[in-house]
Amino acid sequence: MSDLRDAAMRSKAWPYEEARRVLKRYETAPPESGSVLFETGYGPSGLPHIGTFGEVLRTTMIRRAFEDISDIPTRLICFSDDMDGMRKVPGNVPNHDQLAAHLQKPLTAVPDPFGEYESFGHHNNAMLRRFLDTFGFDYEFYSATEFYKSGQFDAVLKRAVERYDDIMKVMLKSLRAERQQTYSIFLPIHPETGRVLYVPMKSVNAEDHTITFDDEDGREWTLPVTGGNVKLQWKPDFGARWAALGVDFEMYGKDHSTNTPIYDRICVILGQKAPEHFTYELFLDEKGQKISKSSGNGISIDEWLTYASTESLSYFMFLKPKTAKRLHFDVIPKMMDEYHQQLRAYPGQSLDQQLANPVYHIHGHNVPASDMVVSFSMLLNLASVASAEDKDTLWGFIGKYADATPETHPGLDAAAGYAVRYFNDFVKPTKQFRAPTEQERAAMADLVACLKDGDTALAAIARKNEAEGKDTPLPEVDWQSEDFLQSIVFAVGKNHGFEPLRDWFKALYEVLLGQSQGPRFGGFIALYGREESIALLEKGLAGALAA
Repeated sequence: MSDLRDAAMRSKAWPYEEARRVLKRYETAPPESGSVLFETGYGPSGLPHIGTFGEVLRTTMIRRAFEDISDIPTRLICFSDDMDGMRKVPGNVPNHDQLAAHLQKPLTAVPDPFGEYESFGHHNNAMLRRFLDTFGFDYEFYSATEFYKSGQFDAVLKRAVERYDDIMKVMLKSLRAERQQTYSIFLPIHPETGRVLYVPMKSVNAEDHTITFDDEDGREWTLPVTGGNVKLQWKPDFGARWAALGVDFEMYGKDHSTNTPIYDRICVILGQKAPEHFTYELFLDEKGQKISKSSGNGISIDEWLTYASTESLSYFMFLKPKTAKRLHFDVIPKMMDEYHQQLRAYPGQSLDQQLANPVYHIHGHNVPASDMVVSFSMLLNLASVASAEDKDTLWGFIGKYADATPETHPGLDAAAGYAVRYFNDFVKPTKQFRAPTEQERAAMADLVACLKDGDTALAAIARKNEAEGKDTPLPEVDWQSEDFLQSIVFAVGKNHGFEPLRDWFKALYEVLLGQSQGPRFGGFIALYGREESIALLEKGLAGALAA
């Protein structure tokens, strides 16, 4: 354990760097609460999306890193701001007219447009929890509605009344002149309509902890700030929540970064040390626009899991959190393959290297072995040439290529299912086959001849070696060897004058696969089968694929 702790304390992996900052808070004394509190926030104005999941996952990675460097117990709270008023009807939910009648009401007072839960807020909270539970996150769920109404927030709300002027000074500096005239940190919930009111205060009474205001019809009301009668504006709410819970760490997107001094100052005014922060870059859709819960652009949680494993999504989240990344369907194959590359590398790495490997931060101390004897990208190409409609078709080839079955290689079996779905939904509609040029036709005919006869293949390799002035011994004829098959393809391209040689491989992909990029072709032949590859080449030469 001491070796692990020493390595973790010097690791440059970003979860460890953040964990060390949190630990520094307790250099002189442990936390009075007995544990270090990590928090993530969720705004349930729309259905949960991958950005929300990313916050919880990344915070969990930092929490695990903290546990590697400290024996102080930890907690993780996922806090839902479900008492926020619904400002607009999300574009990706049914029954818009039904929801429109409830604008400005707390999300937990808005009917569920899906008809499954007691409110829209409860529905979105359930969707978030379902997904977090699927991943096995260790967290406590907090609802703002319950937090306000149960009295858990009362002490801090009373303190906010007593220190109202100090908090208002912080807020007014950040507001435009016209907004300053009507702003209050308190948002009353109208006793009759149930709507969240954005109205100025006529008085804030520190003696009985009440506020007095006129509603939109000019009627005067006086309400206690406790018991769920009032909520805080979102910026004061951040700092007040940290103070009420004693939060040690929270991360958020860079769109919050300019408000960090405000959140921190309000937390301090309310009597607590501000937490450590981590600001991550936002995710972008295929057009380079920020993904949004309400507009539904980008990829949903369920959509990613239709085409790839949960671990591949975790891997995507780990990479460069301070760099804006496109979050679109076309990143999925790369994430699947890179994740398994890291899994395969992990057992042979030093402890320092393992702690920098993303799979350690995904799995902790229980990093599994990869059973992907065929890459995801290769499965997609196999699905293409086999016109696969189900994963059983792929297994007909995989079983001949490797000593593997769906039972012995469940990860590969799941990947085969993902690959078929991904191919049919995203790759197949975009395929564009073409006929070969004269140069390409001659080379492909030569490749067919080489694949049919070992002596012809060796002659092609010898011709290539002679042209390059190499006195290299010829390889053994081994039709099962990816390297031997690749050497044939390479030699044929060289012998037919392709310069650069990548034009030869591009021609194979465009004629045979209908795309400009593809797999290591020797590996493809080994997986698809020599006879099947010959038949595919002959179809390409005959123009049948382009037709």
